[in-house]
Amino acid sequence: QVQLVESGGGSVQAGGSLRLSCLASGTSISTYYMAWFRQAPGKEREGVTFIKDATWTNYADSVKGRFTISKDNAKNTLYLQMNSLKPEDTAMYYCTAGPPWSGSWLSTWRYTVWGQGTQVTVSS
Repeated sequence: QVQLVESGGGSVQAGGSLRLSCLASGTSISTYYMAWFRQAPGKEREGVTFIKDATWTNYADSVKGRFTISKDNAKNTLYLQMNSLKPEDTAMYYCTAGPPWSGSWLSTWRYTVWGQGTQVTVSS
Protein backbone atom coordinates (compact mmCIF):
# COMPACT_ATOMS: atom_id res chain seq x y z
CA GLN A 1 0.00 0.00 0.00
CA VAL A 2 1.43 3.35 -1.02
CA GLN A 3 1.83 6.10 1.57
CA LEU A 4 2.10 9.78 0.68
CA VAL A 5 3.84 12.59 2.56
CA GLU A 6 3.54 16.19 1.39
CA SER A 7 6.02 18.98 2.07
CA GLY A 8 6.87 22.45 0.84
CA GLY A 9 3.91 24.43 2.11
CA GLY A 10 4.32 27.77 3.82
CA SER A 11 3.37 31.42 3.87
CA VAL A 12 4.07 33.71 0.95
CA GLN A 13 2.91 37.06 -0.33
CA ALA A 14 0.66 37.37 -3.35
CA GLY A 15 2.64 36.96 -6.53
CA GLY A 16 5.09 34.60 -4.92
CA SER A 17 5.88 30.96 -5.64
CA LEU A 18 5.97 27.67 -3.79
CA ARG A 19 6.85 24.14 -4.81
CA LEU A 20 5.04 21.31 -3.10
CA SER A 21 6.44 17.79 -3.04
CA CYS A 22 4.72 14.49 -2.35
CA LEU A 23 7.02 11.61 -1.54
CA ALA A 24 5.52 8.16 -1.99
CA SER A 25 6.63 5.02 -0.20
CA GLY A 26 5.49 1.42 -0.16
CA THR A 27 5.21 0.98 -3.89
CA SER A 28 6.10 2.66 -7.16
CA ILE A 29 3.83 5.48 -8.27
CA SER A 30 4.67 4.92 -11.92
CA THR A 31 1.35 3.19 -12.62
CA TYR A 32 -0.83 5.41 -10.44
CA TYR A 33 -2.95 8.34 -11.47
CA MET A 34 -2.13 11.21 -9.12
CA ALA A 35 -3.55 14.59 -8.26
CA TRP A 36 -3.45 17.57 -5.94
CA PHE A 37 -6.60 18.67 -4.17
CA ARG A 38 -7.05 21.56 -1.78
CA GLN A 39 -9.48 22.54 0.91
CA ALA A 40 -10.00 25.96 2.40
CA PRO A 41 -11.76 26.48 5.75
CA GLY A 42 -15.51 26.14 5.36
CA LYS A 43 -15.25 24.95 1.78
CA GLU A 44 -15.39 21.58 0.06
CA ARG A 45 -12.26 19.83 -1.11
CA GLU A 46 -11.60 20.75 -4.73
CA GLY A 47 -9.40 19.34 -7.45
CA VAL A 48 -6.42 21.45 -8.41
CA THR A 49 -4.56 19.35 -10.95
CA PHE A 50 -4.18 15.77 -12.18
CA ILE A 51 -1.52 13.74 -13.95
CA LYS A 52 -1.92 10.44 -15.75
CA ASP A 53 1.48 10.43 -17.44
CA ALA A 54 3.96 12.89 -18.94
CA THR A 55 1.57 13.69 -21.78
CA TRP A 56 -1.75 13.89 -19.91
CA THR A 57 -2.50 16.51 -17.29
CA ASN A 58 -5.59 18.43 -16.22
CA TYR A 59 -5.93 21.71 -14.34
CA ALA A 60 -8.73 23.55 -12.63
CA ASP A 61 -9.56 26.75 -14.50
CA SER A 62 -8.56 28.79 -11.46
CA VAL A 63 -4.92 27.63 -11.63
CA LYS A 64 -4.32 27.19 -15.36
CA GLY A 65 -1.19 29.01 -16.48
CA ARG A 66 0.03 29.43 -12.89
CA PHE A 67 0.43 25.88 -11.53
CA THR A 68 2.34 22.96 -13.02
CA ILE A 69 2.10 19.33 -11.95
CA SER A 70 4.91 16.87 -12.59
CA LYS A 71 5.92 13.41 -11.50
CA ASP A 72 9.38 11.91 -11.12
CA ASN A 73 8.95 8.15 -11.14
CA ALA A 74 12.63 7.56 -10.37
CA LYS A 75 12.29 9.59 -7.16
CA ASN A 76 8.76 8.33 -6.52
CA THR A 77 7.73 11.94 -6.04
CA LEU A 78 4.89 14.15 -7.24
CA TYR A 79 5.40 17.92 -7.49
CA LEU A 80 3.26 21.01 -7.73
CA GLN A 81 4.94 24.21 -8.86
CA MET A 82 2.77 27.17 -7.91
CA ASN A 83 3.55 30.59 -9.37
CA SER A 84 1.75 33.93 -9.21
CA LEU A 85 0.02 32.85 -6.05
CA LYS A 86 -3.17 34.62 -4.99
CA PRO A 87 -4.83 34.93 -1.58
CA GLU A 88 -7.63 32.68 -2.86
CA ASP A 89 -5.06 29.88 -3.25
CA THR A 90 -4.83 29.70 0.55
CA ALA A 91 -5.78 26.17 1.59
CA MET A 92 -4.57 22.83 2.84
CA TYR A 93 -3.12 20.99 -0.16
CA TYR A 94 -3.41 17.22 -0.41
CA CYS A 95 -1.56 14.77 -2.60
CA THR A 96 -3.55 11.73 -3.68
CA ALA A 97 -3.17 8.64 -5.84
CA GLY A 98 -5.31 5.91 -7.30
CA PRO A 99 -5.14 3.00 -9.75
CA PRO A 100 -6.00 3.84 -13.36
CA TRP A 101 -9.66 4.45 -14.17
CA SER A 102 -11.91 5.89 -16.87
CA GLY A 103 -13.84 9.01 -15.98
CA SER A 104 -13.52 12.34 -14.25
CA TRP A 105 -10.39 13.11 -12.29
CA LEU A 106 -12.38 15.35 -9.97
CA SER A 107 -14.16 12.54 -8.17
CA THR A 108 -12.43 12.13 -4.82
CA TRP A 109 -13.78 8.61 -4.37
CA ARG A 110 -11.57 7.38 -7.22
CA TYR A 111 -8.42 7.96 -5.18
CA THR A 112 -7.37 5.22 -2.78
CA VAL A 113 -4.70 6.99 -0.73
CA TRP A 114 -4.27 10.54 0.57
CA GLY A 115 -1.45 12.42 2.22
CA GLN A 116 -1.86 14.34 5.46
CA GLY A 117 -1.77 17.71 3.71
CA THR A 118 0.48 20.75 3.71
CA GLN A 119 -0.75 24.27 4.43
CA VAL A 120 -0.34 27.06 1.89
CA THR A 121 -1.12 30.61 3.01
CA VAL A 122 -0.98 33.54 0.62
CA SER A 123 -1.22 37.06 2.01
CA SER A 124 -2.23 40.14 0.06
